[in-house]
Amino acid sequence: MMISKKIDWLKMLSLGLLLIIFQSGMAQGHPSLVLTKKGVQEIKSNLGKVPLFDASVAEVKKEVDAEIALGILVPVPKDFSGGYTHERHKKNFLMMQKAGVLYQILGDKKYAVYVKEMLMAYAKLYPTLPLHPQERSYARGKLFWQALNDSNWLVYTSQAYDCVYDFIGAKDRAVLEKDLFKPFADFISVGSPQFFNRVHNHSTWGNVAVGMIALVMDDAELLERALHGLKEDGLKAGMKDNDGGLIKKEGQKTGFLANVDEPFSPDGYYNEGPYYQRYAMYPFMIFAEALQNTKPDLKIFEYKNGILNKSVYALLNLTNSNGEFFPLNDGQKGMSYYSRELVSAVDIAYLYGGRDPSLLSIAEKQGRVQLDNSGMAVALAIKNNLAKPFVKKSIDLSDGSDGQQGGVAIIRDKINDDELTLVMKYAAQGSSHGHFDKLSFSYYNNSDEVLQDYGLSRFVNIEQKGGGNYLKENGTWAKQTIAHNTIIQNEVSHFEGDFEKGNLFSSKKYLYDVSNPKLQTISAIEDNAYPGTKMHRTMVMLTTEGYEKPLLLDIFQVKSDTENQYDLPFYYLGQMISANFKYESPKVLEPLGKSFGYQHLWKEGIGKATAENTKFSWLHNGSFYTLTSATKVDDDLLLVRLGANDPDFNLRRDPGFIIRKTKTKNATFVNVIETHGSYSPVTENALNATSAITNLELAYEDDNYVAVTIENKNGTVCLFILAITNNAIEEQHTLEIKGKTYSWFGAQYSTIIK
Repeated sequence: MMISKKIDWLKMLSLGLLLIIFQSGMAQGHPSLVLTKKGVQEIKSNLGKVPLFDASVAEVKKEVDAEIALGILVPVPKDFSGGYTHERHKKNFLMMQKAGVLYQILGDKKYAVYVKEMLMAYAKLYPTLPLHPQERSYARGKLFWQALNDSNWLVYTSQAYDCVYDFIGAKDRAVLEKDLFKPFADFISVGSPQFFNRVHNHSTWGNVAVGMIALVMDDAELLERALHGLKEDGLKAGMKDNDGGLIKKEGQKTGFLANVDEPFSPDGYYNEGPYYQRYAMYPFMIFAEALQNTKPDLKIFEYKNGILNKSVYALLNLTNSNGEFFPLNDGQKGMSYYSRELVSAVDIAYLYGGRDPSLLSIAEKQGRVQLDNSGMAVALAIKNNLAKPFVKKSIDLSDGSDGQQGGVAIIRDKINDDELTLVMKYAAQGSSHGHFDKLSFSYYNNSDEVLQDYGLSRFVNIEQKGGGNYLKENGTWAKQTIAHNTIIQNEVSHFEGDFEKGNLFSSKKYLYDVSNPKLQTISAIEDNAYPGTKMHRTMVMLTTEGYEKPLLLDIFQVKSDTENQYDLPFYYLGQMISANFKYESPKVLEPLGKSFGYQHLWKEGIGKATAENTKFSWLHNGSFYTLTSATKVDDDLLLVRLGANDPDFNLRRDPGFIIRKTKTKNATFVNVIETHGSYSPVTENALNATSAITNLELAYEDDNYVAVTIENKNGTVCLFILAITNNAIEEQHTLEIKGKTYSWFGAQYSTIIK
């Protein structure tokens, strides 16, 4: 009797253990990363009822069906970016991910067959591959010329594998994991520590690639590697990537969590700049979604005070009125929140970030959603008319993991659908993608660049131009200080163009005040770019009487221990209209200088200031702009154009206007950019085509204050004063200027004095 009871108890225990194991497997199940079993059922129940989601499915289905008709194409890798094999393998991973999703939500086995056949072809090819034959990268891949693109492949393919996991069957899964996925994950991690074990957008992709396949295969070791990096990487101090950036700092933590910790400021700004933040948002957000679905106890969306969702808002604010990202650091113009990375990021941030209805208005503009639960949540909310406008206001985004490494200020003045936008950068170096551009700025009239940031020198994925990779001119021009609208001393870039020096310092915010919409100010200080020199730039979006649109006032003060030459360039877009100074055009063009980017500028016009005000006007996309400068007689005025020492025509032939002051320790540049008038090529009418400013004056300057007056043709005089050593908001100031006494609280003051 006792034996019988013992046997019954053992049977019950065994059944219990089997039930636990079964339930555990069911709880994980497949799909489980971006799609989940429960989520698939919810999506299926809404198919045909949610217009935006249904349209997105139809678009993806058309694309994948066309690829299935082509058959399985898995060529031996040989090309750089833009070449056939590169683009084919790239399309393969994108199509596999989409086909896997279609299999789950439509139930059509042809999509699972396509993914399975593609994966089996890769499992046959991959063990035969050496390193990619193109040797340019510091971390070569096998399918692609760099391990970064191999990681792209695995991030997307992991999702496809998750979707067809059960369909493939245990025998073939064993082959795939033994011959393809495990070796692939090992190669981009332990096989490429200089790529995997760092803090950079490259390693983020690598970490997430290993983490995603770890979740599908339920491999705890790989997941630990993805989250926390390699324990021993064998990297040597001083190793650099192709962009000249240090691979790893001594004692630096690595892995996915370190890549969330370090590059993001508390405001969500990513130190490499918006272009690479956009690129990195896909792995950041897709892995976070996968972790939330599979490892909810990690609470990844709460990590670092919810920084991942904050970063989506920061990125959306780093766009012009057309949704294009400001091209800070290495950034390609025209990249926007319509990219696939931002479609994904916006959807995920909506579902896992509190269902903010303002994100829905961005999704409406994007016109498509991710085919998962987050995309369905967005599409359903839009169908139910829950969308509210995403309002981009003036914002100051801090840089650095602690928010203490400078930042980027965006000042907007918007009336109805008409917006002027100032972007002033006073951030840290920006990792290996950073530029030497302390206190630089760019300026927009709606979506039109008025004064530009050049961005990167690269024709992305255009094989004919350097294999689609960074061109040498990215280093010789785009990164150099002269390529930006900021001061250059003695024709030498900030920090002598040395990344390691620049990486040690960041500018300091002095004042950011947008409390008065008619007087919005950003002021910052840089005192490390040149030894013994302090630079203080103050930019003010000023709405005052007598002008069609707000003025942009720019006060740039430089103080040095030695005499220097100071150049302040303005890279305008459009056609020069007029100038109030005489200039000579040399018969033979010569470069402006020999190095630090000066070798790429032609001297097209050479003149000198002959009056206390210098005026330079241009026309761009139907609007007139005038730069009025408070100059000193004999200040040099240079008209330049990009393109010197550029035999392959890799650089745009953009124009610029440079104000140069020589043989001086201290100098103050005072400029106003005025937006006015219009020109219609249809009516051929030019309206308000001339500047309204009749006098711009540095009215007062000492060690504690600077004051500027702006007079217009109606006789109205606007005064702006800044306390340059005390920015306390409660501080009362009293200052006498030209016999009149002014008293105010806080660092800045503006009034009409006539």
